[in-house]
Amino acid sequence: MDAHVFALVLFAAACHAGWNAVIKFGLDPFTSTSLIAIAAGLVAAPFIFVVGVPIAAAWPWLIASVVLHIGYYIGLTEAYRAGDMGQVYPLARGSAPLLTAIVSVAFVGEVLTPLAYSGIALLAAGVFLISMRGSRDAGRLNRRAVGFALFTACTICGYSIVDGVGARTSGNAHAYAVMLFVCDGLAMLVIALWRRGAALATGLAGHWRSAFAGGALSLAAYWIAIWAMTVAPIAMVAALRETSVLFGAAIAVIVLREPLRAGRIVAAVMIVAGLALIRLG
Repeated sequence: MDAHVFALVLFAAACHAGWNAVIKFGLDPFTSTSLIAIAAGLVAAPFIFVVGVPIAAAWPWLIASVVLHIGYYIGLTEAYRAGDMGQVYPLARGSAPLLTAIVSVAFVGEVLTPLAYSGIALLAAGVFLISMRGSRDAGRLNRRAVGFALFTACTICGYSIVDGVGARTSGNAHAYAVMLFVCDGLAMLVIALWRRGAALATGLAGHWRSAFAGGALSLAAYWIAIWAMTVAPIAMVAALRETSVLFGAAIAVIVLREPLRAGRIVAAVMIVAGLALIRLG
């Protein structure tokens, strides 16, 4: 992977960590996520006049991606409703890059070097470890929570593959990314109004600054990733995006003054080592 692509995807991962931090602004996870998705669509809309619209061949991929993103939002919020973050987050984010690597090689025909495979596996293991925070029922797994977490991982894998292929089919990754956010925002607006009704407007009125900050960060993070998947293997880009948990951990330690435990240090070393292998691969 070229150095500038590598650096930009890491920047995108930092943006991803940023909008995931913004999402915790006092509303329930579904409403917060919906407001950020809607705000991202509004921020993206004016760019249509700059980058244009995707060609017709890209639209089936766009529609499939919107469906998968909706599944992701619902799956993640239902997983959090059923279980603790200490169970849900590691399973969802740690297994997604491994699934993406398998599917991209098997169905997209991408070729990865042994170094890249090793880097993705090591990075995924580091993501899993750094995400572990313990839970109320650490001794047993909540089957419903685990089921939704694995479903969420499948949707992450699905939309990563679909968007990588869709952006390549479009021939214009920027037009594809902008239209995806606009369509995604519209779809989430309809679903959120159906599920939350007037509460959605109340939430936006009270938290519109946070919603638009999160939306802008979300747009930047995934726009870069979509472009990167047109110039680098989808699996490698998808794995690099998961380094957002490393940036999130850094925010927790530096800004929130959370303790720097040994597990986090080991996980950080694993993630950095994985990054090095991916870069060399």
